[in-house]
Amino acid sequence: MSIDLQDVSTALAGIVQSLAPSLVSVISHRMQASGFVWREGLIVTSDESLAEDGDVSVTLPGGESIVAHPVGRDPSTAIAVLRIDRSDLQPVAMASPQLAPGALVLALGAEGGAPTAALGVVSVSREPWQSMRGGDIDARIELDTRLRSTAEGGLAVDAAGQAFGMTVFGPRRRVLVIPSVTIGRIAAKLETDGRIPRGYVGLGLHPVSVEGNGSGVMVMSVDPEGPGAAANIHQGDVLVSWDGKPIGKLQSLLRSLGPDSIGKLLEIELRRGGQLHRTKLQIGERPAA
Repeated sequence: MSIDLQDVSTALAGIVQSLAPSLVSVISHRMQASGFVWREGLIVTSDESLAEDGDVSVTLPGGESIVAHPVGRDPSTAIAVLRIDRSDLQPVAMASPQLAPGALVLALGAEGGAPTAALGVVSVSREPWQSMRGGDIDARIELDTRLRSTAEGGLAVDAAGQAFGMTVFGPRRRVLVIPSVTIGRIAAKLETDGRIPRGYVGLGLHPVSVEGNGSGVMVMSVDPEGPGAAANIHQGDVLVSWDGKPIGKLQSLLRSLGPDSIGKLLEIELRRGGQLHRTKLQIGERPAA
């Protein structure tokens, strides 16, 4: 089977040009990334690429720069939403194609009002997963491509020209895709509420080894108004069991504090002064920053 590379090249360039009107540059405190028009007046970008504070601007297709206002951000899924005072931009039609490893993809971003593009393939396509910060991601998609730092927060696009997610950097600069389903769920919540609620126990924890129990977490600090204090947990206590199960890695414990954990009543076992104690802790909601 012969392949006309000129036809392939023309098709890929056509995909980039068709989506260019939806791509923007996002600039915040000397940081530059990409974003895309999600809905009228709303831009989706990568939370990781936004500075913690300061002004944010967006460079539109063609080079015009305008002010953008943060609507909400969710570090656990790397999604942030910005509002701009423009209604004449082209929102992206997001799709959810089933992509197997080896499928060709484009990673699109923007710089100075013009699109950027990188060609790659899907290297991993697996079931839903949970990020290190506890965010529920609807599919594990990794790309084998070299992504420009300014393209983070841009679009992942399949060979049919369908945008299926947002590109972000993972550990060791792996290129991950936040799928369109996750974007739709989280961005809609950020648009209405400005944040994604997270579980809160009001305890500063540090992993420790516990003789006879393997591992646990020591309480380094206690919020006097938090759920941990209400459960009579003290600084210096060592938690050895969480919700009836031995405590393994601290990261797994923290990942369990997702939106669905709020209000859940847990049974906690802890060691204090060499004695084993049991208490019940009701998970609260993390206060807004």
